[in-house]
Amino acid sequence: MNERFISFEAVRKSYDGANYVVRGLDLDVAEGEFLTLLGPSGSGKTTTLMMLAGFEEPTHGSISLGGARIDSVPAYDRNIGMVFQNYALFPHMTVGENVAFPLKMRGVSKSQISERVSSALDMVRMAGFESRRPSQLSGGQQQRIALARALVFEPRLVLMDEPLGALDKQLREHMQIEIKHLHERLGINVVYVTHDQSEALTMSDRVGVFSDGVLQQIATPHELYEKPANIFVAGFVGENNVVPGEVVDIDAGLCRVRTPDGSVISAVAGEHVRKPARVVVVVRPERIVLAREGDEAANRFAGKLEEVIYHGDHVRLRLNLLGSEGLQVKLAASAITAPFSLGATIHVGWRPQDCRALIQS
Repeated sequence: MNERFISFEAVRKSYDGANYVVRGLDLDVAEGEFLTLLGPSGSGKTTTLMMLAGFEEPTHGSISLGGARIDSVPAYDRNIGMVFQNYALFPHMTVGENVAFPLKMRGVSKSQISERVSSALDMVRMAGFESRRPSQLSGGQQQRIALARALVFEPRLVLMDEPLGALDKQLREHMQIEIKHLHERLGINVVYVTHDQSEALTMSDRVGVFSDGVLQQIATPHELYEKPANIFVAGFVGENNVVPGEVVDIDAGLCRVRTPDGSVISAVAGEHVRKPARVVVVVRPERIVLAREGDEAANRFAGKLEEVIYHGDHVRLRLNLLGSEGLQVKLAASAITAPFSLGATIHVGWRPQDCRALIQS
């Protein structure tokens, strides 16, 4: 990891002195990193962002930026750009005036303002819109202007609080890639807040998952998806089938788990998994494949087909399997050569390395 740029040390935040919305947060962010804070509403992610921005102060602990503590530094002195979900553009100002506003507040000369506004609008592909009002722009265009305003004064850090939440799906996905490419080109630090796990996986260098005020796991998108640290992360990031059971054997990082119907699953042992712990085995629907008669696999089971759901590019099967109802299998539509019959016995399987045993919470 590059040199540390942002640091939270033992940070806690309470509004009433009794209940903490952020608890025991230790977090380092590398210089130039795109970090996403991911979690459901009320998990502490936005409060963490607001403390970094200077709109909230930590109740305990310290926050540092570029090696200097900023706990008591006013928001306007932190040289941080902000982008909000509702754009926060001034409706009475033109696009050019909106983008120029941070520069005017910093006493930049008129000639420099003109040059830097033009450059910022070019950066977000909005050149030529200087004289328009925000009300004359689409949602995506307004968000580009908000982004240009956050970047025009060349901040060392840009914070984004659910900036794409008001956009439709197609435009949101397009803007995700644009922001990602902009970050790569400029090399600035970005801390991004969202509750959308797909958005977090698409854009980030690392993702920090919050729940109940606690940072549950911080990792690269790949590691977060493939190696969830606990049941919450496994359930919140992507989809997972969850099968309860008890560890009957463990060796060299793999364990064998007996399920409610007496079957045994071989799985990667998660942290703190020991014999005879009660665990859940998590396996993603797309990692389960149809097994042919005679196939040999460490995990091969037969279940009753309860439902078939067509999604265009893929088909989902819902099976009664391993003593659990509703186990999901995701298959590419192109791989299906014959229709399925409800109530039929379906043989499926997956590799031990494609599932994990996690301690029950």
